[in-house]
Order: sequence, then C-alpha cells, then structure tokens
Amino acid sequence: MKAGVYHSNRDVRVEHLPVPEIGPGEFLLRVEASGICGSDVLEWYRKKSAPRVLGHEVAGVVERVGHGVDAVSVGDRVFVSHHVPCNTCRYCLAGQHTACSTLHTTNFDPGGFAQYVRVPALQADRGTFRLPDGMTFEQAVFIEPLACVARAQRLCRIGPGKSVLVLGAGVSGLLHLMLAQAMGAGPLAAIDPDPARREAARRTGAAAAVAPSEDEAERLSKACGTSSFDNVIVCTGAPAAFDSAFALVERAGVVCAFATPSPGQAIELELSRFWRNGLSLVTSYAGAPADLAEALAVIESGLVPVEQLITHRLPLDRIQQGFDLVCRGGEALKVIIHPQSA
Repeated sequence: MKAGVYHSNRDVRVEHLPVPEIGPGEFLLRVEASGICGSDVLEWYRKKSAPRVLGHEVAGVVERVGHGVDAVSVGDRVFVSHHVPCNTCRYCLAGQHTACSTLHTTNFDPGGFAQYVRVPALQADRGTFRLPDGMTFEQAVFIEPLACVARAQRLCRIGPGKSVLVLGAGVSGLLHLMLAQAMGAGPLAAIDPDPARREAARRTGAAAAVAPSEDEAERLSKACGTSSFDNVIVCTGAPAAFDSAFALVERAGVVCAFATPSPGQAIELELSRFWRNGLSLVTSYAGAPADLAEALAVIESGLVPVEQLITHRLPLDRIQQGFDLVCRGGEALKVIIHPQSA
C-alpha cells in the first residue's frame, strides 16, 4: 500500500509499505479521507518522532475484522479516533479523560496518511463511530477537531449571550466561531494577521475580524460594540497572542489556551489582575469519547456546516503539496487527503 512518510514539513515521502496485519479484537480500515491538522505541521512536536506516518483525522470503510470484533462489520462506514482513554484510571473516573496516560500513548498503525490502517483493539472497542447515512467521509474528517473544540468550549462555559474572541482564524479558530454561533454565543470576533483568514472568520460568524495591532481593541469596539470578551480562545502558538488575550478578556472572563507556544517559550501573566478581576486561564487538549459523539451529532444536525472549510482535496501522491499548503496558511484551510484516489 501507499503511505505518506513524514520526515519534516518539506519532506513527506510517498512510500510503499506492507498492508498491516490485524489480530484479535482489531480491524483493518480502508482510509477514504484524512485531514491534515495544524498539529501535523508543528515541527517541534513532530520531527522528534520522524520518520513516521501521520494523520489522525480519519474516516473510511471497515475492510477486514479480527476474531472477537462485533461492534463493526465489513463494509461499515466509520470514523476512528487515534487517542482513546482507559476509562478506569483516576483521571477518567473524574471525567478528565484527556489527562489519561493511555489516551496520550494510543495511536493507529501506521497513521491516517496511508491507504490502510490497523485499528488496535482499544480503538476498535471505544474509539470507533459508525457514520450516519447522510454524512460524507469528508464531513467525518472534522469529527476529531470539532470534538477538541467542543471540549474546550465546555471548559470555558461558552453559551448563549457569551461574547467570544478567537485569536488565530485557522481551522480550529473557525470551528470555535461556528460552534459558538450554533450555541447562541455572541458577539463573536477574531484577530488574525492574514486577510484571507479574516474574511473566512467573517463568513463563519465573526462580527469583527481585525489584524493584530496596537489599536486592535479600538477597532474591535467599533466593529462589534465591545473590546473585552467573556471568552478569549487562543488558537495560535504565537506568544504575542497571549498578551492580546490577557488584555482583551472581560472581568470574570476566561482565557483558553487551545494552542500553546513551543516548549521553552514563556509568556508573562499578571496574576494579580486575574486575582482581582476573577479571571480564569484554562487549557484544553484533545477530546474524549463523549466529545467525539457530540461532534458527530452536531455535524449530522447541520448546525456546524464543516464542509464550508474544505479548500483542497488531494490524492496521497500529492501529500507534500498538502503539507506545503497548510504550512503557508492564507486561503488554504482544511486540506483533505484521499488515499484511494489516483
């Protein structure tokens, strides 16, 4: 089979690998669509484990099942989560599934940028979701990233009437805007240096979308009536974005670190201001099975029309082009690889 083997952002090689063998409790997935995530191009995060096959936003068809698999059958259309929790440790029992050690160590074999993937028993048991008849494989690619967004918004207590500012209008930031709008939040706003992404933010619900600058607060106020927000969600690793987040959060508001600077990069936080004004800083990593189920239901309902974010569809042979597009940003939003396409 063909697979895209990651060495670096500029060196993703299409190679031939054996089709994985499956064992008891496992199944083989024929990958029909696999999205390139922003985390796939974080070299500080990815190069340390290279060479490897990346890809965790995956949907496809069950090709073969091992002994003891009864949750799915050959021919089923499914989404599969790469990270799954144990459901028995102290963190899982407390509802903190994304702190579970098992969740941080589980993965596919080899990865979603391949024509076939071995789904281990744990993912087959609790990380596999049948797709509704009306849901496309491309829509299903968004289940994992939207689940991450849903978890973050639950932690931030985003709901009707809550104002939301997103820093970074890539796919994650836009999904935050779309889900917040679907949940009745508003006004919504975005800050991003790229004009194409600011326009995308406006299309997905932002009343204001401005470039980062010294007068960003004034421009936000003119455009959407406020310069301080109940929820500020940082969807970029740029340390300067946190300076803006801390300056623009409303009293009793929440700053969410949905993205983070690279290791070793520090940010300054005036803790006395947080203490005096009842501010909160929360972090959010990944999504739990319940978040995945919620994301699937939201996509099926049409409340968040994720297909609007797809800008490029490429066969596996052009995966390097896909990585180049994601690295450049701009008008390229969700790039989807179709491993079975010529």
